[in-house]
Amino acid sequence: MSLHEYRSCQEIGKRHYPFYALIMAAMRQADTDNAFRLRCVFPEVWDELQERYDAPGAHKDISEIMKAQEDLVEIVVELTPLGVLKG
Repeated sequence: MSLHEYRSCQEIGKRHYPFYALIMAAMRQADTDNAFRLRCVFPEVWDELQERYDAPGAHKDISEIMKAQEDLVEIVVELTPLGVLKG
């Protein structure tokens, strides 16, 4: 662990986040190996995180987001997804 990681840990500790919120945040940011380890140790948390991620309405409509940002960006081309592959 680096000194930066230790100091970040201290800052996080000051905020008193709920334990499972920290675990979910770690799962979302983990690389492949660490995500696998977290899933093995906390399978019920992983399942809930996936259910929330895949829930209807969990993602914002990109057209609404882009419309709200019209003064900041110039839309050059709009892409339409053909499908979604997870796994």
